[in-house]
Amino acid sequence: MLTRPLLTALIAGFLSATGFAPLDLWPVTLICLAVLLHLTWHAPSAKSVLLRGWLFGVGHFTLGNNWIQHAFDFQDKMPPVLGYFAVLLLALYLAVYPAVAMGLAWRFTRLVKARWNEPDLGFVLAAAAAWIVTEYLRGTLFTGYPWNPMGVIWVPTPIAQLAAFAGTYALSGLTLFVAGALYLATQHQYRVSLATAALLLVSGFALNPGQPVEDMTRPHVRVVQPNIGQEGVDQPDYAPRVLNKLAEWSGAPGAVPRLVVWPEGMVNYLIEDGYPRAYYRQGDPRWVRGRIGGLLGARDRAMVGGNALFFDGEKLTGAGNSVWTVDPAGMLGQRYDKAHLVPYGEYLPMRTLLAPLGLARLVMGDVDFIPGPGPKTLDVDGFGKAGVAVCYEIIFSGEIIDQRNRPDFLFNPSNDAWFGSWGPVQHLAQARLRAIEEGLPILRATPTGVSAIIDAHGRLVGTVPAGQEGAVEAPLPAPLPPTLFSRLGNWLALIAALASVVLAIAIRRFAR
Repeated sequence: MLTRPLLTALIAGFLSATGFAPLDLWPVTLICLAVLLHLTWHAPSAKSVLLRGWLFGVGHFTLGNNWIQHAFDFQDKMPPVLGYFAVLLLALYLAVYPAVAMGLAWRFTRLVKARWNEPDLGFVLAAAAAWIVTEYLRGTLFTGYPWNPMGVIWVPTPIAQLAAFAGTYALSGLTLFVAGALYLATQHQYRVSLATAALLLVSGFALNPGQPVEDMTRPHVRVVQPNIGQEGVDQPDYAPRVLNKLAEWSGAPGAVPRLVVWPEGMVNYLIEDGYPRAYYRQGDPRWVRGRIGGLLGARDRAMVGGNALFFDGEKLTGAGNSVWTVDPAGMLGQRYDKAHLVPYGEYLPMRTLLAPLGLARLVMGDVDFIPGPGPKTLDVDGFGKAGVAVCYEIIFSGEIIDQRNRPDFLFNPSNDAWFGSWGPVQHLAQARLRAIEEGLPILRATPTGVSAIIDAHGRLVGTVPAGQEGAVEAPLPAPLPPTLFSRLGNWLALIAALASVVLAIAIRRFAR
């Protein structure tokens, strides 16, 4: 098949996506990346290598993002079949990044030549550096879409712990390096491959955090999953039905203080005061807050997700995808407004142009969401400081923590009911990688799963599986001291990329 490089690139890209959840076939991903490096090395021209890298990306992102189609099943204004086109169109764009990465690696081999014309360690290092840079750009340009960075394939293994030292993008570069070592082994260059295998083996033993141990002296957290999705969201009984189910699984107060956390946007009532009276059609917000507070003991607290409204005088200008703390008296504490909104999901870009064409945002409603100011740490009495990352904000490496006021844990309320069977488990894997990077436990609450308590090493303390209603309660995991990544952020990725390029140049010049 390698005689048909374009078809091979497309198939290899498609299969490479099986290394992510739910399949977790990460050795397959490494093999597919090795194939991509082979195709890159043997490309006869810049145009051909860009096309091969792009087709690899088309296959990779089409399968990896298949869950996006499911979101269109809940939007009456657009047919569900449009979701399949959305997946493909997104893949056509995202594929540009691996194409550029391979183009840069190919160009490097032409600019910095060795004595022999065969793949070497310099080529592999150049490819790893290029991948780091282009994957970072994928996560930042045009609001960014860093879903499933290549480093996420290591989450089921101890190698993922390296993210605490170098971050996700550098871990992705390591993934390309390991794939390159496999490729060099097929070219009878075994020293790099054996050294890489030994390094991974030693790292795996050294970094393995073992099984999580619960500290029973710490206050408890209870993560609630009502297992109520988007079906019937426009029905009049939806709001009380959801609230009743959340209350049912919130449990009863006990001797140990509890932090009860609910999923994103599950309070379908307005709970803030001060809005024009016409907007309180569903009831007095004091009643809703009282209902929540009544579930709590004297030392308990809750963190709940709902919508805030923004006005210009009496005119509604937008909504916030928000999280509040609630005390036993039903009083609201601090509020966090989601800052990194989903284009076409929570707001419609270029609304004046696209709305007349029949396009609408996927989240139901007549007004767009308005972004909040960015990372914020909330004080939760009795439980410490909470950082908040609503839904897919958790996938943005290095962008979710207020560095001036480091939290003790992160709360990640999400609504993954939109995302079929692949999206929720991929989302969970990326949340686990954020926990490792920042050295912070994460409380992840979703309506339909997967809800989880994640410790600061990214280990699952407890979960509620997808498609089940229930709750998981455990002592709140303790944070770790600030990691190297939490101090330096994605500057570490830049350092790793630059170091790889410098080493690649040195190797090739020495080989002359």
